[in-house]
Amino acid sequence: MNAGLSYREAAVAGASPVHLVVLLYQQVIGDVRRALQALGQGDIEGRTKEINHALQVIGHLQGTLDRERGGKVAENLARFYAQVTQGLMEAQYKQSASALEEQIANLVLVYEAWCGVESSLTDHPQPQDDAPAHREPGDWSA
Repeated sequence: MNAGLSYREAAVAGASPVHLVVLLYQQVIGDVRRALQALGQGDIEGRTKEINHALQVIGHLQGTLDRERGGKVAENLARFYAQVTQGLMEAQYKQSASALEEQIANLVLVYEAWCGVESSLTDHPQPQDDAPAHREPGDWSA
């Protein structure tokens, strides 16, 4: 069994919704960094695989936005995800290292914001009812 996969599965098993978002950002940033490395090595198949996976993760993040309850934040994230998707597709088409680097920088900024949210939640835990709240799969709301 793959030790890295086992670690990721254990990390996800008991994770909060915010932590799951942080993990997805780590994944997509890693994907784009590996695509940049593959581009530098002339590995077209590797670059394409990594960009495609990054696009899948972004699509998942986009698909789980709750636009009714998320308000302006959800709108802004939807625009951000659309911009990242466009930037990654352009980087793939143009085979552009600078376009990939730009998307990494953008993703890292938002990733750091999510880390700040996670930190503030762990520093100031929210009071909980006796019964845990029921959440549907893909419900990222706290």
